[in-house]
Amino acid sequence: MSLNIEEIRKDFPILQRETRPGVRLTYLDTTATSQKPLAVIEAMDAFYRRSNANIHRGVHTLAEEATTLYEQAREKIAMFINAPSARQVIYTRNTTESINLIAYTWARANLKAGDLVILTEMEHHSNLVPWHMLATERGIELDFIPVTADGLLDMDTYRALLARDPKLVAFTHMSNVLGTINPAREIIRLAREAGAVALVDAAQSVPHLAVDVQALDADFLAFSAHKMCGPTGIGVLYGKTELLEAMPPFLGGGDMIKEVKLRSFRPNSLPHKFEAGTPAIAEAVGFGAAVDYLMNIGMAEISAHEHAITEYALERLEEIPGVKVFGPSADKKGGVASFTLEGVHPHDVAQILDRDGIAVRAGHHCAQPLHEKFGIPATTRASFYLYNTKEEVDLLVNGIYKVKKMFG
Repeated sequence: MSLNIEEIRKDFPILQRETRPGVRLTYLDTTATSQKPLAVIEAMDAFYRRSNANIHRGVHTLAEEATTLYEQAREKIAMFINAPSARQVIYTRNTTESINLIAYTWARANLKAGDLVILTEMEHHSNLVPWHMLATERGIELDFIPVTADGLLDMDTYRALLARDPKLVAFTHMSNVLGTINPAREIIRLAREAGAVALVDAAQSVPHLAVDVQALDADFLAFSAHKMCGPTGIGVLYGKTELLEAMPPFLGGGDMIKEVKLRSFRPNSLPHKFEAGTPAIAEAVGFGAAVDYLMNIGMAEISAHEHAITEYALERLEEIPGVKVFGPSADKKGGVASFTLEGVHPHDVAQILDRDGIAVRAGHHCAQPLHEKFGIPATTRASFYLYNTKEEVDLLVNGIYKVKKMFG
């Protein structure tokens, strides 16, 4: 079933905005953050207007309503990724914090000098820097699955790395630069056979694909609300129960404790063990509303629509002389098109496109090593979601031709 994009676009108030008089916004920067439908905005507004209170602490009406809304959102998120239990869904601030939680708890409890962690050359800095920090502190060893010229992971090299007895394999499910959708299930299966734990950065995949943590058999999986029609400031770490229960707490304070004495404490049960202090309650409510919105439309339908838009975008971009698109073909990637334009810096491309209301991203996209791999300092990135149209792709292409004309 194809999506009614015209009706979907009406759900997003910001898409009606003019960035300048007579210039309608063309938003092609969802990989950085998605726009929010009215259902999410209204859910958060209703919480603050009617039910605002702290959670897990009070017995008055507002406190009980707030707690119910907060935990109902957790249940929805668990269902969305097919987690066996909502207890395995840990609220964090974002994907970055989720990965850092693993680095500061599981990794520091289980890794020692000389232990190998396998990453990939296409990782976001959020899945590189925490491991660099741990390498400096603990002397763990890092090695990397190479990226091929066509933007795929070199699985033969991965298999060779696994022969070195790694303790952790941490990888992105979908590249935020190349759009590459990695074979997560196979990567995890091979890691398991080698005796390693598998951590999936799913920040880019969960918003766009039907992600099933049980089918993947992921040990840990991290993602953020703001890339999937939800608010900023809240994300999720999913983990297998036996791993989460064995891990020490991440932050200390209120709500993550069962008992506190002057000289000792006992941590709370899952998931509260990892949720210290007053959380992002309204944001959790918005997160739940975002899940409702996406599930009502259907992830299969969203994926099919994005594939059609991406395929069209790659065809149109490759028509433009001087444009080089990075990453694999449309059948192996999500809704991302990162490119360079010969003789023009990506920031200049983005600035000129912005004059026509076209919002794209320019830079290294928090993936400097990947850009170094391809011998470039930066790319311009257009990214697509359920609310984008082929007509917007045409506006992007026309805008790039304008850039070419300006720079001769």
